[in-house]
Amino acid sequence: MCGIVGAIADRDVVPVLIEGLKRLEYRGYDSAGIAVLDGEQVRRVRRTGRVAEMESAAQSEGFRARLGIGHTRWATHGGVTEANAHPHVSFGELAVVHNGIIENHDEQREVLRAKGYAFESQTDTEVIAHLIHFHQSQGADLLAAVQKAVQELVGAYAIAVVSKREPGRLIAARMGCPLLVGLGEGENFIASDVSAILQATRQVIFLEEGDTAEITRESVRVFNAAGAAVERDVHMSDVSLASLELGPYRHFMQKEIHEQPRAIADTIEAVMDANAFNPLLFGADAENVLRDVEGVQILACGTSYYAGLTARYWIEAISGLPCSVEIASEYRYRKAVANPKHLIVTISQSGETLDTMEALKYAKSLGHDRTLSICNVPESAIPRASRLVYYTRAGAEIGVASTKAFTTQLVALFTLAATLAKLHGRLDVEQEGQYLDALRFLPGSVQHALNLEPQVTAWAERFAPKQHALFLGRGVHYPIALEGALKLKEISYIHAEAYPAGELKHGPLALVDAAMPVVVIAPNDALLEKVKSNMQEVRARGGELFVFTDEDSQFGPSEGVHVIRAPRHVGVLSPVVHAIPVQMLAYHAALARGTDVDKPRNLAKSVTVE
Repeated sequence: MCGIVGAIADRDVVPVLIEGLKRLEYRGYDSAGIAVLDGEQVRRVRRTGRVAEMESAAQSEGFRARLGIGHTRWATHGGVTEANAHPHVSFGELAVVHNGIIENHDEQREVLRAKGYAFESQTDTEVIAHLIHFHQSQGADLLAAVQKAVQELVGAYAIAVVSKREPGRLIAARMGCPLLVGLGEGENFIASDVSAILQATRQVIFLEEGDTAEITRESVRVFNAAGAAVERDVHMSDVSLASLELGPYRHFMQKEIHEQPRAIADTIEAVMDANAFNPLLFGADAENVLRDVEGVQILACGTSYYAGLTARYWIEAISGLPCSVEIASEYRYRKAVANPKHLIVTISQSGETLDTMEALKYAKSLGHDRTLSICNVPESAIPRASRLVYYTRAGAEIGVASTKAFTTQLVALFTLAATLAKLHGRLDVEQEGQYLDALRFLPGSVQHALNLEPQVTAWAERFAPKQHALFLGRGVHYPIALEGALKLKEISYIHAEAYPAGELKHGPLALVDAAMPVVVIAPNDALLEKVKSNMQEVRARGGELFVFTDEDSQFGPSEGVHVIRAPRHVGVLSPVVHAIPVQMLAYHAALARGTDVDKPRNLAKSVTVE
């Protein structure tokens, strides 16, 4: 979602700000802007649309400065207009950028209007700018003004502030939304995502809940929610600039689809090195936490939720433990019945998904202290709030539509299922060896699935003119059907739904006709014959079938039935392999329709608002 970058240096920071905003484009946005201190004035440029349009305006207006902040906005309060774009200013004296949502902005707006402040936008962020300005007008310096202002805000925020009254410092604060400080030599930076400042530094400090920070060219001071000075650890980011470049690919989504063999291999490297499902993979205390758990509760959103649905089949079948999976935004607002001996598993690519973070907090408030995070971003908020963590090593995922994050989450969850089974006496040496072999050969099987791309591309040409599609799967492959439908609709804008194949006759069959393609995930497993019967139901109604199956399945293409075969059935890890062709189908259908593959309309990468 929205992105923040800021810099203070002895050089012109405008190129740093603009390059940082370009690095944040993957998060999803609809406007961009920067504000800088140029001499004794705050100068600002904002544009709806892409960062490049704002960059052109900044260049034509001769923007240069040694202190500035920038922002990419994903609209929440107010439409996509230049007036609503960040940064927001107050009396031309200070500028603010903000990620998150201020829940009490209406009340604050009325209070500030009574104090003589006029509002030019529909945003909640302008409230922050005027509130800080008010405290400055009462004699507070910029740091104190920000600290006083945030005490009056209800909601989630990451903010950065500059003021012409204090041209030598940049103030930042966070509550519920990620924000970090980058450390340089004679220059320092702030950002909502480390990718925005990799051009300048790899040394970062992750601000914690309630922190404010004072950043100058020479120093960084951090204060906790109580206003006390604190020391926060300095980390060396391992994100590479190469992972943020397209290379030979047309889109990041295409690049990330093809990176999956390597991402999976990296994610399971520790398992392969140990040649065992060792609880230490999840943390030093994992054996004590996992040995006597009585069940598993998975909390996640979007694609991560579908990974959790897949894991439920594995956890119950392999470990014998009951497993429930819930959408985080639903769980956090219901009266849940807690069992402290259940393991709470949160799944998030970014580690900053707000609904998932809040669901974790809610679970902990109910007495759950056995918590595990599966995440792709080290030191992000959700892992820091969890007792155990398993990092997927997918590398930076730029495309809004998740691909390699999903498949690496699946292998992490399979590893959890096998580890729980081993600790609960349900995994003997022979079976453990079989599961390890399945993981060992998985990157190769995924590469074989990627080699099906020409066949999938031909299918995508047939999908491009369609307006609706249906996806079917059974058992552990039903969540893959859900994921396939999500991918197709989010980047090609073809309406798609997914159902368990056995549910077809309970309603969705009414939609089937020659104009609606039906995609079926039909590997050669115990449910294949059942799935074949469901396909016959489609053909009897004139529906056209597109079937992803395996080389050893005993059926082939016929009139109205198109078949693509994966090289062989890979057993328990089949869902990972069958995720690949549905990703490629969505990508090539979107390509054929001419949509913006990496930045689908209305969507964002890291969802840090409700």
